[in-house]
Amino acid sequence: MVNEIDFDKPVLELRKKIAELREFTRDSDVDLTDEIDKLEKRLEKLENEVYENLAPWDRVQIARNSNRPTTLDYIQYLFTDFIELHGDRVFGDDKAIVGGIAKYKGLPVTVIGHQRGRDTKENIYRNFGMPHPEGFRKALRLMKQAEKFERPIICFVDTKGAYPGKAAEERGQSEAIARNLFEMAGITVPIICIVTGEGGSGGALGLGVGNRIFMLENSVYSVISPEGAASILWKDTSLSKKAAEAMKITASDLLEFNIIDEIIPEVKGGAHKDIERQAEFIDPILYQALKELTELTQDERVKDRYDKFRQMGKFIETKEPEKSPIKS
Repeated sequence: MVNEIDFDKPVLELRKKIAELREFTRDSDVDLTDEIDKLEKRLEKLENEVYENLAPWDRVQIARNSNRPTTLDYIQYLFTDFIELHGDRVFGDDKAIVGGIAKYKGLPVTVIGHQRGRDTKENIYRNFGMPHPEGFRKALRLMKQAEKFERPIICFVDTKGAYPGKAAEERGQSEAIARNLFEMAGITVPIICIVTGEGGSGGALGLGVGNRIFMLENSVYSVISPEGAASILWKDTSLSKKAAEAMKITASDLLEFNIIDEIIPEVKGGAHKDIERQAEFIDPILYQALKELTELTQDERVKDRYDKFRQMGKFIETKEPEKSPIKS
């Protein structure tokens, strides 16, 4: 689990010092108001220096923080009347993906998302947020149900990736992910995807085919982890920081490549600093996306999703080289 963030330590230490001085002032007759004011100004300046100049690897650390809000946290603050639904009707219930029906400002919706734990016991229960195939099949079952009852679908993406174990492969991991990609492309109700932490490879894509894809400011989205990329490219996981910069996995990079539609700002220091306020940042963007998509017809939503994925990325078109007149 990741709680300590290297670049964050000076900020945390200064906050702790200010809190100690305030407590000391309350319990004694010594007036330290001027000293506290100076430290608070220094803290504000330090926070701006630290949080407004984050490197890709810094954002990876924030995205992995064990206190970062989960799908169930956001459900608590953004939706009402949530009823969790379980099982894929084939094998079992995967705790790494949660989903169910809820209301968003009175509108019935289906909410689905990866769910990891905050401590060792909960992470084992949730399989560290890495789904088995039954998790993706449960998600697809809920999506098809949402389509039947014309409920918009909201997906929260936060996983290191699909579980790579033997049992998952035996039960059809890659087929389950591929099936979700295929089916989500043609679902007629609005699909909105929000990357809230790590968007890791196929595990993220299995919930990631939407009309609108948003990313929190400090989340990441990639085909492989920086550690995995460093291991493959340079045979050295200590070069993960270099890999994170080369891979273009941050929200700003992916917005530039048309992979996502918009960046959702975060609470200073990361979403885990104030979950309720972070939900308030998500709310207007979610509301606007739903408003736009519910006004489209079913065919227009499918076409909108198709066009979105066709326009992703950047490429340079070159002329085809002339064929040599000499036969080989």
